[in-house]
Amino acid sequence: MDITKKNLLILHLTVFVWGFTGVLGKLISIDAVPMVWYRVMIAAATLLAWFLITKKNIKISKKQFIQFFLTGGAVAIHWIFFFHAIKVSTVSVTLVCLSSFTLFTAILEPLIKKQPIQPGDILIGLLIILGIYMIFKFEGQYTLGIIFGLLAAVASSLFSTINSTLVQKSEPSIISFYELVGAFFWITLYRLYDGSLLNTGFNLSAQNWFYIALLGTLCTSVAYVAGVAVMRTLSAFRVALITNLEPVYGIVLAFIFFQSKEQMTGGFYIGATIILASIFLYPIYKKRKNQL
Repeated sequence: MDITKKNLLILHLTVFVWGFTGVLGKLISIDAVPMVWYRVMIAAATLLAWFLITKKNIKISKKQFIQFFLTGGAVAIHWIFFFHAIKVSTVSVTLVCLSSFTLFTAILEPLIKKQPIQPGDILIGLLIILGIYMIFKFEGQYTLGIIFGLLAAVASSLFSTINSTLVQKSEPSIISFYELVGAFFWITLYRLYDGSLLNTGFNLSAQNWFYIALLGTLCTSVAYVAGVAVMRTLSAFRVALITNLEPVYGIVLAFIFFQSKEQMTGGFYIGATIILASIFLYPIYKKRKNQL
């Protein structure tokens, strides 16, 4: 197997693992805030161990530390909203709503980078809005989950847009590590404020520990390092297309694990198809636009 095919396989497996996070979020029986707290703690510790083993220099400037640390707050909010959406709705609903990340990025990126919004971005955005409307209309019982799924998408587009600037001057793995540390700090402050950290501490069942360990290691730090490594030999276009399979993998896995609980109305699947088709069309549109 040549290096390109090998890296394509690794990327598919990585995206498949990312899709599994939604299933784990449903299987873990604790609330979203402590779940994310454990996740970022384990992920940051795993990355630190990897840096020590590889003897990687992770020194950064004070300015970079502040940037990464503050961005970690957006990462924490994204994951908390994501897992809370799963708790109050279903994995399928949450993953499809999270796919609207493309819409919010098309809006936020030009605003943050002071660039004009492209007409094609508006068209893709309108298609995604249509899909979201369909889901709202036919899955009204999951309104709270839809709202938190969309808020998770906004937070995701925010820190991704910021990271697209930060990555120009720092390595992705180092950015990720300090953002995880930042996320852990901000969630710890919140848990001290609401008293949940002192009241529950590390009191978890063996099953929850097992699922959280998977979430923090395989689905976060390991998947992240693998995903970054293959990007060195694959085009951004290929990476974007394959990464967009995450909600597809996640929905299939959720149906396998939870079956009837993940069955939706026909309107949901129409809306989901519109959204997923839009996010697959987006990198194709961007590639052709850049070639003009």
